[in-house]
Amino acid sequence: MNWDLLGPVLLDAIGQTLFMVVATMLVGGVLGLGLGILLYTTRPGGILANRVVFTVLNVLVNIIRPIPFIIFITAIGPLTISVVGTQLGTTAATFALIVAATFGISRIVEQNLVTIDPGVIEAARAMGASPWRIITTLLVPEALAPLILGYTFVFVAVVDMTAVAGAVGGGGLGDFAIAYGYQRFDWTVTAVAVVLIVVLVQAAQFAGNRLARKALRQ
Repeated sequence: MNWDLLGPVLLDAIGQTLFMVVATMLVGGVLGLGLGILLYTTRPGGILANRVVFTVLNVLVNIIRPIPFIIFITAIGPLTISVVGTQLGTTAATFALIVAATFGISRIVEQNLVTIDPGVIEAARAMGASPWRIITTLLVPEALAPLILGYTFVFVAVVDMTAVAGAVGGGGLGDFAIAYGYQRFDWTVTAVAVVLIVVLVQAAQFAGNRLARKALRQ
């Protein structure tokens, strides 16, 4: 491995991966949280029960969430082009990541909220609490620790998806490993990319576990 030549390229790849992951977790995390709360609150018996809204959202999530990302990123190519202006590059890959993560996170959020004792919610409703107040002061705080662990799981999945995005010109460590490692039969380059990804994932897992433990003690 020629560090003089590949060092700057590797640094760019690291920056691209971090950009894709951070942007996806920030934007997709917020959108997924909102969608997940909407799924939970509009389900039958929910505080905002609406069968039509719940059915549409539920079907949409069920359709999009299982699609393998390498297929998904190509399938939404026309949408990516209309929004970003191109189907290639880090920005285009980030858009696809945000869309995919939004639907994935929404289901995790919904599943965590379902575990909350319905009696607690009914008690809050009986006391006259508005749906917004119930969501912000009861639902999210009660499910905070599981949500942190869920988002940590998604973080790891997003890192994995950024590597997949590299296979279709998305940039990042995946693209670096393929272009300068696999295609040039330089296994050292591939190993370096793998180690960096593992370190990133382990750091995120450690931070997520620690934050979840703190949330449980509150």
